[in-house]
Amino acid sequence: MSIYDYSVHTIAARVGTEVDQAHHALGVPIYMSNNFVFEDAAQGAQRAQSPEYGDLYTRISNPTNNELGKAMAALEGGEAGLPFATGMAAISTLMLTLLRAGDHVLCDDTTYSATAWLLRGLLPKFGVEATFLDFTDLDAVRAAMRPNTRLVVYETPCNPTMKVIDIAGVSAIAKAGGAVSMADSTFATPFLTRPIELGADIVMHSSTKYICGHGDAVGGILVGPRELMDAIHGDGLKNLGGTASPFNSFLMLRGLKTLELRMERHCATAMAIAQYLDGHPKVARVYYPGLPSHPQYETAKRQMKAFGGLLTFEVKGGMEAGIALINGLKLCALAVSLGEANTLVCHPASTTHWYVPKEAREACGITDGLVRFSTGLENVDELIADLEQGLAGL
Repeated sequence: MSIYDYSVHTIAARVGTEVDQAHHALGVPIYMSNNFVFEDAAQGAQRAQSPEYGDLYTRISNPTNNELGKAMAALEGGEAGLPFATGMAAISTLMLTLLRAGDHVLCDDTTYSATAWLLRGLLPKFGVEATFLDFTDLDAVRAAMRPNTRLVVYETPCNPTMKVIDIAGVSAIAKAGGAVSMADSTFATPFLTRPIELGADIVMHSSTKYICGHGDAVGGILVGPRELMDAIHGDGLKNLGGTASPFNSFLMLRGLKTLELRMERHCATAMAIAQYLDGHPKVARVYYPGLPSHPQYETAKRQMKAFGGLLTFEVKGGMEAGIALINGLKLCALAVSLGEANTLVCHPASTTHWYVPKEAREACGITDGLVRFSTGLENVDELIADLEQGLAGL
């Protein structure tokens, strides 16, 4: 019986324990080798044709990377997983593999900025057209489908507005139209939501965030049907070269061992902070899927086991107040990533979305006073006290 035949909780805790047949190390080894020796020319020819016969060259496959792919596939309930150098390497490889001139893509209007650039700035040069719309309106999604719609892309919860998209609803529309659907589940992780079980074809993670969990590695993951993953691997990853570093894959595997425990703490802290901020006299609005006031609260309850470790909130006073708040915080670190042991806070209008015209930002809910708050593993009372003194200074 393989470790991958057990529950997701046991799989996450024990990933990598079946890899080292030579020395029987309990942890997955870091195979920092670019080449792998084959016994004879016939074996080399087999490996050159497919990694199923063994590893040949790390850009194509590597034992440490392979173990991360297997672990993520097991956790997500998919057939195969592929690690990449970054989340954007995963998304761009997926799109460059699947799409061709004349294809159409549907994308939610609050998707990650680099994904939006890929669809707006790069792929149109090669004859691919994209339509952006609010995926919480399923009728609008259905109406926007075309005979040539090849890919439907969204993230849930969305960054940074915490919009929640009905995975089952969108997946059904994509499937009915013959399109591949991809859910970016970075914020949720496999312990909160499993999009494949809800009908998504592919689930994507920026493993830089919660999968790693320690702020010391970057990476991306795709999980989906084996035939589709083999195509993305053989046509895309192998030739485009967005290969994960084996050392970073080792760090992701390490992160998986504590992912469930960390997510429990992240979610509990985020809920407490959201409840503290909700109704605060200096806060105009709190965006957190676990609050009944959230527009997609019922959807979040259906498809999430808990509501995540990230929240955003709008302080009264606009740009000046948003900047003043994050500058006044003492315990929280000012940084743009998320999902780490440290609590990270940023002001999207002046950092991650500074280049987006104000009208376009605000149309997606990214107002001048919006603050993004990624809860860490610190004491929740001390985090609330830090927010309290920061808000008092506005």
